[in-house]
Amino acid sequence: MSGAGPATVGGAPGAPARAGTPALALEAVDKVYKVGTFGTQDLKAVRSATFEVHAGEVVSLIGESGSGKSTIGKMVLHLVGSDGGTIRVDGEDVTRLRRGARRDFYRRVQGVFQDPFSSFNPIYKVDRAFDTVHRSYFPRVRGPEWDERVREALRSVTLRPEEILGKYPHQLSGGQLQRLLIARALLLEPRLLVADEIISMLDASTRIDVLNLLVELKHRGLGILFVTHDLSLGNYVSDRVVILYKGRIVEAGETHAVFDDPQHPYTRDLLASVPQLDATWEEVEAREAARSARLAGRCAFHEHEPDAPADADGLTLVAPGHQVGCFRLGAGDPCPAAAP
Repeated sequence: MSGAGPATVGGAPGAPARAGTPALALEAVDKVYKVGTFGTQDLKAVRSATFEVHAGEVVSLIGESGSGKSTIGKMVLHLVGSDGGTIRVDGEDVTRLRRGARRDFYRRVQGVFQDPFSSFNPIYKVDRAFDTVHRSYFPRVRGPEWDERVREALRSVTLRPEEILGKYPHQLSGGQLQRLLIARALLLEPRLLVADEIISMLDASTRIDVLNLLVELKHRGLGILFVTHDLSLGNYVSDRVVILYKGRIVEAGETHAVFDDPQHPYTRDLLASVPQLDATWEEVEAREAARSARLAGRCAFHEHEPDAPADADGLTLVAPGHQVGCFRLGAGDPCPAAAP
């Protein structure tokens, strides 16, 4: 695997087999925003993002605010355009959708977002969310049959139809509205669900219900891209993780492989800042100090890819199911291994 270019997250030796065409595949995807006075400067929000999401798995896209994780989710959903690379759904290039192709695209790819309340018009009952799907995608389905489909979709996300239908958004909780939006997406039988910070506005008592629902949907064969800034949530729900820093994927792989032995300095800093019930802060700090001393002045990426350029944005395999990028922390920072 070349370090000079982006590497595919998944399919590494030792990783569980994921046969078949990925539900989602990004290859060297870029996004550049024009900023500054009169838009004369370029801000590279996403750099050469390459990863896959297969049917029946959750991939967590993790990073702090400004890391580019939500931008990637929006590009996948065609809410913003990409400026380079390729996005494929079920093997089909959907980077640039032709006129009239979006309707079919949204049959296969659906998104659920952070604020469930903003997805509803407060003057209409929540039933309207299902009515629009009926009119747009299933106009030939008769009313009684459609009503049963809606009730079954609600039951599949652990909602009682008699408690949901006929209500206004303000009469339901955030957790109920979020699950209702997932039920609406499931009516289209999508291959991929983009879940962008979907529990960050929910209280603790309902978060676990939504997370468990994502796990259940995964077991039904749905591919899920879970966008979050919370490592503990990613650890709980995901099969694989992709760590983003300033638009660049710096570490990726199977969740236990990355979290049990984080290599990149940014990943280590993120994990060290998360409270752990089985260790004191002193133990966590001592563990991280020992790891930092072991990796001081090193860059695992360039050790494995000695011919890669100093500013390479790709990944290399450092252990089964575990990939890491160059240890530099920014475009203006040198690789630690190249420092005098």
